[in-house]
Amino acid sequence: MKPKEILDQLARFDTASITNAVASYPGDSDGCLGLYNPWTVNWYTDQRIRCIFPELGPRVGYAVTIRYGMPDAHFGRLDFGDVLRAIDASPKPVIAILEQALPEHIKNKNGLSGGNMTTAMKRMGCVGVVSDGPSRDMNEIRGMDFQYLLTGVCPGHGDFQIDAINVPVSVCGMDVAPGEIIHMDENGACKFPADKAAQVLELVSKLCAEEAGHMQRMREAASVDDLAEIFLHKKGKM
Repeated sequence: MKPKEILDQLARFDTASITNAVASYPGDSDGCLGLYNPWTVNWYTDQRIRCIFPELGPRVGYAVTIRYGMPDAHFGRLDFGDVLRAIDASPKPVIAILEQALPEHIKNKNGLSGGNMTTAMKRMGCVGVVSDGPSRDMNEIRGMDFQYLLTGVCPGHGDFQIDAINVPVSVCGMDVAPGEIIHMDENGACKFPADKAAQVLELVSKLCAEEAGHMQRMREAASVDDLAEIFLHKKGKM
């Protein structure tokens, strides 16, 4: 399969299942790639993140990273046009990762990416945003088939600037490098290297088929002992 076809297939699965295939159970060499130490590497988002449009389902894409900061009179070289050019130059689809490196009292009230930015990013092939701050204009964005994972929403913002594009960033417990694959849905987001996408797809397909079988057997269990046996057998494989 071509890379775009692999990503399209990965979008059939939920993000929690993707994390199982990537690194959640490194002791299970048959059911987990073990790409990261699950507790010491920041490879998925934490409980601060909120899915704005859960009805859209999963989104998968290549990370384009943007670091925002406070206005600096000594640096103003980058603008949103540079962001659009970075999205245009990336393999598609793109998920934009926005790190808001702002003081907390400002960051919590900075509705960074609204309707105009979303319209422009989507035109260049972006399908979603993960940000460690709020956004706004949800009424405009709702019909765009564009996903947002945010810490919340707010109606306004003040001045800010782009500090860097396509550099390593950290967003709500997830460290992201440009070009990594991002899988996102109502569970949150996780990352993995682009060259592992085919392996992730193969393994998550297997895991989800097995999971469906386990759940069906649990629904049909004749006794609590049978149910416990089915559950513990499943747990033992992880």
